[in-house]
Amino acid sequence: MKKNILLLVILFFISTLVSCSQKEKVKSENLEYSFYVANWNVENLFDVIDDPDKNDEDFLPSGSKEWTERKLINKMTNLARVIEFMNDGNGPDILGVEEVENEALLIDLTENYLENKNYKIAYSESPDARGIDNGLIYNSEVFGIESVNPLSIQFDEPKSSRDILFVQLVAHKNKEVLNVFVNHWPSRREGLKESEKFRINAAETLLKEIDKLKKENPNPAIIILGDFNDLPANISISKTLNAKPINCEDENRDSFLQNITYNLFQKGEGSYKYKDNWNMLDQIIISNSLLDKVGIDYICNSFIIIKPDFMVEQEGKYKGTPWPTFGGRKYLGGYSDHFPVGAKFIINN
Repeated sequence: MKKNILLLVILFFISTLVSCSQKEKVKSENLEYSFYVANWNVENLFDVIDDPDKNDEDFLPSGSKEWTERKLINKMTNLARVIEFMNDGNGPDILGVEEVENEALLIDLTENYLENKNYKIAYSESPDARGIDNGLIYNSEVFGIESVNPLSIQFDEPKSSRDILFVQLVAHKNKEVLNVFVNHWPSRREGLKESEKFRINAAETLLKEIDKLKKENPNPAIIILGDFNDLPANISISKTLNAKPINCEDENRDSFLQNITYNLFQKGEGSYKYKDNWNMLDQIIISNSLLDKVGIDYICNSFIIIKPDFMVEQEGKYKGTPWPTFGGRKYLGGYSDHFPVGAKFIINN
Protein backbone atom coordinates (compact mmCIF):
# COMPACT_ATOMS: atom_id res chain seq x y z
CA MET A 1 0.00 0.00 0.00
CA LYS A 2 2.77 2.38 0.98
CA LYS A 3 4.63 1.54 -2.23
CA ASN A 4 1.54 2.39 -4.28
CA ILE A 5 1.11 5.73 -2.52
CA LEU A 6 4.80 6.52 -3.02
CA LEU A 7 4.51 5.60 -6.70
CA LEU A 8 1.48 7.88 -7.12
CA VAL A 9 3.34 10.76 -5.45
CA ILE A 10 6.31 10.27 -7.77
CA LEU A 11 4.08 10.11 -10.86
CA PHE A 12 2.23 13.26 -9.77
CA PHE A 13 5.53 15.08 -9.23
CA ILE A 14 6.82 14.04 -12.68
CA SER A 15 3.58 15.06 -14.43
CA THR A 16 3.72 18.45 -12.68
CA LEU A 17 7.28 19.01 -13.88
CA VAL A 18 6.34 18.05 -17.45
CA SER A 19 3.31 20.36 -17.37
CA CYS A 20 5.39 23.28 -16.07
CA SER A 21 8.05 22.57 -18.68
CA GLN A 22 5.45 22.63 -21.47
CA LYS A 23 3.98 25.90 -20.17
CA GLU A 24 7.43 27.47 -20.01
CA LYS A 25 8.11 26.26 -23.55
CA VAL A 26 4.91 27.87 -24.85
CA LYS A 27 5.74 31.03 -22.94
CA SER A 28 9.27 31.20 -24.36
CA GLU A 29 7.98 30.51 -27.88
CA ASN A 30 5.54 33.40 -27.59
CA LEU A 31 8.27 35.70 -26.30
CA GLU A 32 10.65 34.63 -29.06
CA TYR A 33 8.55 36.27 -31.73
CA SER A 34 7.84 39.53 -29.94
CA PHE A 35 10.28 42.41 -29.68
CA TYR A 36 10.56 45.79 -27.97
CA VAL A 37 11.41 49.12 -29.57
CA ALA A 38 12.52 52.19 -27.60
CA ASN A 39 14.00 55.62 -28.14
CA TRP A 40 16.07 57.77 -25.81
CA ASN A 41 17.81 61.13 -25.98
CA VAL A 42 20.65 60.29 -23.59
CA GLU A 43 21.71 63.92 -22.97
CA ASN A 44 25.23 64.74 -24.09
CA LEU A 45 27.10 61.45 -24.09
CA PHE A 46 30.67 62.66 -24.61
CA ASP A 47 34.02 61.02 -24.07
CA VAL A 48 36.84 62.92 -22.31
CA ILE A 49 39.09 63.24 -25.37
CA ASP A 50 39.34 66.49 -27.32
CA ASP A 51 38.22 66.17 -30.92
CA PRO A 52 39.56 69.16 -32.89
CA ASP A 53 36.77 68.80 -35.45
CA LYS A 54 33.97 69.17 -32.87
CA ASN A 55 32.84 71.80 -30.39
CA ASP A 56 33.35 69.44 -27.45
CA GLU A 57 35.43 71.78 -25.28
CA ASP A 58 32.81 71.95 -22.50
CA PHE A 59 32.96 68.17 -22.07
CA LEU A 60 36.63 67.84 -21.22
CA PRO A 61 38.34 67.62 -17.82
CA SER A 62 39.49 71.22 -18.36
CA GLY A 63 36.14 72.36 -19.78
CA SER A 64 33.26 74.21 -18.15
CA LYS A 65 31.50 70.92 -17.30
CA GLU A 66 34.70 69.44 -15.80
CA TRP A 67 33.86 66.22 -17.60
CA THR A 68 36.09 63.47 -16.23
CA GLU A 69 36.54 59.73 -16.70
CA ARG A 70 34.79 59.15 -13.37
CA LYS A 71 31.74 61.14 -14.50
CA LEU A 72 31.70 59.30 -17.83
CA ILE A 73 31.77 55.91 -16.09
CA ASN A 74 28.89 57.01 -13.86
CA LYS A 75 26.97 58.19 -16.94
CA MET A 76 27.49 54.88 -18.75
CA THR A 77 26.49 52.90 -15.67
CA ASN A 78 23.31 54.98 -15.36
CA LEU A 79 22.42 54.57 -19.04
CA ALA A 80 22.90 50.81 -18.83
CA ARG A 81 20.69 50.64 -15.74
CA VAL A 82 17.78 52.32 -17.56
CA ILE A 83 18.27 50.27 -20.72
CA GLU A 84 18.24 47.03 -18.72
CA PHE A 85 15.05 48.21 -16.97
CA MET A 86 13.17 48.55 -20.28
CA ASN A 87 10.85 45.82 -21.53
CA ASP A 88 10.12 44.40 -18.07
CA GLY A 89 13.79 43.99 -17.30
CA ASN A 90 14.67 42.29 -20.59
CA GLY A 91 16.03 45.38 -22.33
CA PRO A 92 14.90 46.66 -25.76
CA ASP A 93 15.54 44.81 -29.00
CA ILE A 94 15.81 48.07 -30.93
CA LEU A 95 16.90 51.30 -29.27
CA GLY A 96 17.32 54.62 -31.05
CA VAL A 97 19.66 57.00 -29.20
CA GLU A 98 20.35 60.70 -29.65
CA GLU A 99 23.19 62.98 -28.47
CA VAL A 100 26.10 60.56 -28.76
CA GLU A 101 29.51 62.02 -29.64
CA ASN A 102 31.00 59.02 -31.43
CA GLU A 103 30.69 55.36 -32.33
CA ALA A 104 33.30 54.29 -29.76
CA LEU A 105 30.98 55.35 -26.92
CA LEU A 106 28.17 53.11 -28.17
CA ILE A 107 30.60 50.22 -28.60
CA ASP A 108 31.83 50.76 -25.03
CA LEU A 109 28.26 50.93 -23.72
CA THR A 110 27.14 47.71 -25.41
CA GLU A 111 30.33 45.68 -24.90
CA ASN A 112 31.29 46.71 -21.36
CA TYR A 113 28.06 47.80 -19.66
CA LEU A 114 25.46 45.69 -21.51
CA GLU A 115 27.74 42.79 -22.35
CA ASN A 116 25.13 40.09 -21.69
CA LYS A 117 22.60 41.45 -24.19
CA ASN A 118 23.95 40.40 -27.63
CA TYR A 119 23.71 44.01 -28.77
CA LYS A 120 25.19 45.39 -31.98
CA ILE A 121 25.18 49.01 -33.10
CA ALA A 122 24.68 51.21 -36.15
CA TYR A 123 26.10 54.72 -36.19
CA SER A 124 27.17 57.44 -38.59
CA GLU A 125 29.01 60.73 -38.08
CA SER A 126 27.19 63.84 -39.28
CA PRO A 127 27.94 67.55 -39.74
CA ASP A 128 26.50 68.59 -36.37
CA ALA A 129 28.80 71.29 -34.98
CA ARG A 130 28.75 69.87 -31.45
CA GLY A 131 29.32 66.38 -32.76
CA ILE A 132 26.30 64.77 -31.13
CA ASP A 133 24.76 62.23 -33.45
CA ASN A 134 22.18 59.46 -33.67
CA GLY A 135 22.78 55.77 -33.17
CA LEU A 136 20.91 52.50 -33.11
CA ILE A 137 21.39 49.56 -30.75
CA TYR A 138 19.79 46.29 -31.80
CA ASN A 139 19.53 42.73 -30.51
CA SER A 140 21.56 40.59 -32.91
CA GLU A 141 19.63 37.47 -31.84
CA VAL A 142 16.44 38.99 -33.26
CA PHE A 143 17.74 41.10 -36.16
CA GLY A 144 20.51 41.19 -38.69
CA ILE A 145 21.59 44.36 -40.44
CA GLU A 146 21.00 45.02 -44.14
CA SER A 147 22.30 48.59 -44.54
CA VAL A 148 23.16 51.83 -42.74
CA ASN A 149 22.63 55.16 -44.51
CA PRO A 150 22.86 58.73 -43.16
CA LEU A 151 20.31 61.13 -44.67
CA SER A 152 21.52 64.72 -44.84
CA ILE A 153 18.72 67.18 -44.15
CA GLN A 154 18.12 69.46 -47.11
CA PHE A 155 17.54 72.98 -45.79
CA ASP A 156 16.11 75.90 -47.74
CA GLU A 157 18.97 78.11 -46.49
CA PRO A 158 22.59 77.51 -45.41
CA LYS A 159 22.53 75.39 -42.26
CA SER A 160 24.01 72.16 -40.95
CA SER A 161 22.41 69.70 -38.57
CA ARG A 162 22.44 66.08 -37.50
CA ASP A 163 21.75 63.52 -40.20
CA ILE A 164 18.77 61.19 -40.00
CA LEU A 165 20.12 57.68 -39.44
CA PHE A 166 18.41 55.18 -41.75
CA VAL A 167 18.99 51.53 -40.83
CA GLN A 168 17.50 48.51 -42.57
CA LEU A 169 17.21 45.52 -40.25
CA VAL A 170 16.19 41.98 -41.20
CA ALA A 171 14.13 39.91 -38.75
CA HIS A 172 15.68 36.46 -38.35
CA LYS A 173 12.22 34.97 -37.73
CA ASN A 174 10.63 35.75 -41.10
CA LYS A 175 13.36 37.59 -43.10
CA GLU A 176 11.19 40.72 -43.28
CA VAL A 177 13.03 44.01 -43.77
CA LEU A 178 12.31 46.61 -41.10
CA ASN A 179 13.16 50.19 -42.08
CA VAL A 180 14.18 52.21 -39.01
CA PHE A 181 14.80 55.97 -39.02
CA VAL A 182 16.48 57.61 -36.01
CA ASN A 183 15.91 61.37 -35.86
CA HIS A 184 17.09 64.35 -33.85
CA TRP A 185 15.63 67.36 -35.58
CA PRO A 186 16.88 70.96 -35.20
CA SER A 187 16.23 72.46 -31.79
CA ARG A 188 13.93 75.29 -30.77
CA ARG A 189 16.82 77.35 -29.43
CA GLU A 190 16.28 80.13 -31.98
CA GLY A 191 12.60 80.32 -31.01
CA LEU A 192 9.67 78.02 -31.73
CA LYS A 193 8.38 79.86 -34.80
CA GLU A 194 11.79 80.97 -36.03
CA SER A 195 13.13 77.40 -36.05
CA GLU A 196 9.97 75.64 -37.23
CA LYS A 197 11.01 75.79 -40.90
CA PHE A 198 14.12 73.73 -40.14
CA ARG A 199 12.10 70.90 -38.63
CA ILE A 200 9.75 71.03 -41.61
CA ASN A 201 12.84 70.62 -43.83
CA ALA A 202 13.83 67.58 -41.75
CA ALA A 203 10.35 66.10 -42.21
CA GLU A 204 10.55 66.72 -45.98
CA THR A 205 13.91 64.93 -46.14
CA LEU A 206 12.50 61.95 -44.27
CA LEU A 207 9.38 61.88 -46.45
CA LYS A 208 11.45 61.77 -49.65
CA GLU A 209 13.20 58.63 -48.43
CA ILE A 210 9.90 57.04 -47.43
CA ASP A 211 8.50 57.78 -50.90
CA LYS A 212 11.51 56.00 -52.43
CA LEU A 213 10.80 52.94 -50.29
CA LYS A 214 7.14 52.96 -51.32
CA LYS A 215 8.12 52.91 -55.01
CA GLU A 216 10.04 49.68 -54.38
CA ASN A 217 7.38 48.22 -52.09
CA PRO A 218 3.94 49.83 -51.59
CA ASN A 219 3.76 48.52 -48.01
CA PRO A 220 7.20 48.83 -46.43
CA ALA A 221 7.58 48.15 -42.71
CA ILE A 222 8.73 51.44 -41.18
CA ILE A 223 9.46 52.60 -37.64
CA ILE A 224 10.41 56.25 -37.16
CA LEU A 225 12.09 57.07 -33.84
CA GLY A 226 13.61 60.15 -32.32
CA ASP A 227 13.65 63.43 -30.51
CA PHE A 228 11.82 65.58 -33.03
CA ASN A 229 11.93 68.83 -31.03
CA ASP A 230 8.30 69.15 -32.13
CA LEU A 231 5.03 67.83 -30.75
CA PRO A 232 2.73 65.33 -32.50
CA ALA A 233 0.35 68.17 -33.41
CA ASN A 234 3.02 70.49 -34.85
CA ILE A 235 3.16 71.09 -38.61
CA SER A 236 6.29 69.02 -39.27
CA ILE A 237 4.71 65.88 -37.83
CA SER A 238 0.98 66.26 -38.42
CA LYS A 239 1.06 68.05 -41.80
CA THR A 240 4.39 67.46 -43.55
CA LEU A 241 4.75 63.81 -42.52
CA ASN A 242 0.97 63.47 -42.24
CA ALA A 243 1.47 61.19 -39.23
CA LYS A 244 -2.02 60.86 -37.78
CA PRO A 245 -3.21 59.77 -34.31
CA ILE A 246 -3.41 56.00 -34.26
CA ASN A 247 -6.78 54.31 -33.88
CA CYS A 248 -6.31 50.56 -33.67
CA GLU A 249 -10.03 49.94 -34.11
CA ASP A 250 -10.26 51.82 -37.41
CA GLU A 251 -9.21 49.66 -40.35
CA ASN A 252 -9.89 52.44 -42.89
CA ARG A 253 -6.90 54.61 -42.07
CA ASP A 254 -6.35 57.39 -44.58
CA SER A 255 -2.74 58.10 -43.64
CA PHE A 256 0.29 55.94 -44.40
CA LEU A 257 2.00 56.98 -41.14
CA GLN A 258 0.44 56.47 -37.72
CA ASN A 259 1.72 58.27 -34.62
CA ILE A 260 1.46 55.79 -31.73
CA THR A 261 2.58 58.57 -29.35
CA TYR A 262 -0.55 60.67 -29.86
CA ASN A 263 -2.88 59.20 -27.23
CA LEU A 264 -0.54 59.96 -24.32
CA PHE A 265 0.24 63.37 -25.82
CA GLN A 266 -3.49 64.20 -25.82
CA LYS A 267 -3.61 63.30 -22.13
CA GLY A 268 -0.99 65.96 -21.40
CA GLU A 269 1.89 63.56 -20.87
CA GLY A 270 5.39 64.09 -22.19
CA SER A 271 8.98 62.89 -22.28
CA TYR A 272 10.63 66.25 -21.56
CA LYS A 273 9.61 69.09 -19.27
CA TYR A 274 10.32 72.71 -20.14
CA LYS A 275 9.14 75.66 -18.07
CA ASP A 276 6.59 73.57 -16.14
CA ASN A 277 5.11 72.14 -19.36
CA TRP A 278 5.42 68.54 -20.48
CA ASN A 279 6.47 68.16 -24.11
CA MET A 280 6.15 64.94 -26.12
CA LEU A 281 9.31 65.53 -28.14
CA ASP A 282 10.31 61.87 -28.19
CA GLN A 283 8.02 59.88 -30.44
CA ILE A 284 7.51 56.61 -32.30
CA ILE A 285 5.72 56.69 -35.66
CA ILE A 286 4.91 53.59 -37.70
CA SER A 287 3.69 52.69 -41.17
CA ASN A 288 0.21 51.27 -41.78
CA SER A 289 1.75 47.95 -42.71
CA LEU A 290 2.58 47.38 -39.04
CA LEU A 291 -1.13 47.18 -38.28
CA ASP A 292 -2.23 44.60 -40.86
CA LYS A 293 -1.66 41.46 -38.73
CA VAL A 294 0.81 40.15 -41.30
CA GLY A 295 4.52 39.80 -40.51
CA ILE A 296 5.78 42.51 -38.16
CA ASP A 297 2.97 44.27 -36.27
CA TYR A 298 2.60 46.89 -33.56
CA ILE A 299 0.91 45.63 -30.39
CA CYS A 300 -1.82 48.24 -29.97
CA ASN A 301 -1.79 50.50 -26.91
CA SER A 302 1.63 49.26 -25.81
CA PHE A 303 3.35 52.65 -26.21
CA ILE A 304 4.61 54.04 -22.89
CA ILE A 305 6.87 56.70 -21.46
CA ILE A 306 9.52 54.80 -19.51
CA LYS A 307 9.88 56.24 -16.00
CA PRO A 308 11.76 53.99 -13.57
CA ASP A 309 11.54 55.41 -10.05
CA PHE A 310 15.31 55.62 -9.74
CA MET A 311 15.43 57.98 -12.75
CA VAL A 312 12.71 60.34 -11.48
CA GLU A 313 13.33 63.39 -9.28
CA GLN A 314 11.53 62.57 -6.02
CA GLU A 315 11.26 65.98 -4.36
CA GLY A 316 11.62 69.72 -4.73
CA LYS A 317 10.90 71.99 -7.67
CA TYR A 318 11.64 69.31 -10.25
CA LYS A 319 9.72 66.47 -8.63
CA GLY A 320 8.43 64.03 -11.25
CA THR A 321 10.90 65.06 -13.96
CA PRO A 322 13.85 63.06 -15.32
CA TRP A 323 17.00 63.19 -13.17
CA PRO A 324 19.54 64.74 -15.58
CA THR A 325 23.30 64.56 -15.73
CA PHE A 326 23.55 68.34 -15.60
CA GLY A 327 21.33 71.21 -14.51
CA GLY A 328 22.87 74.08 -16.47
CA ARG A 329 26.56 73.82 -15.59
CA LYS A 330 25.93 72.07 -12.28
CA TYR A 331 26.75 68.37 -12.25
CA LEU A 332 23.83 66.36 -10.83
CA GLY A 333 25.05 62.86 -11.65
CA GLY A 334 21.75 61.62 -13.04
CA TYR A 335 20.63 59.87 -16.21
CA SER A 336 19.19 62.21 -18.85
CA ASP A 337 16.88 65.20 -19.13
CA HIS A 338 14.55 63.09 -21.32
CA PHE A 339 12.50 60.04 -20.42
CA PRO A 340 12.79 57.16 -22.91
CA VAL A 341 9.71 55.95 -24.78
CA GLY A 342 8.95 52.40 -25.85
CA ALA A 343 6.47 50.06 -27.54
CA LYS A 344 5.92 46.36 -28.20
CA PHE A 345 5.82 44.64 -31.56
CA ILE A 346 5.23 41.08 -32.69
CA ILE A 347 6.30 38.95 -35.65
CA ASN A 348 3.26 36.99 -36.80
CA ASN A 349 3.65 33.52 -38.24
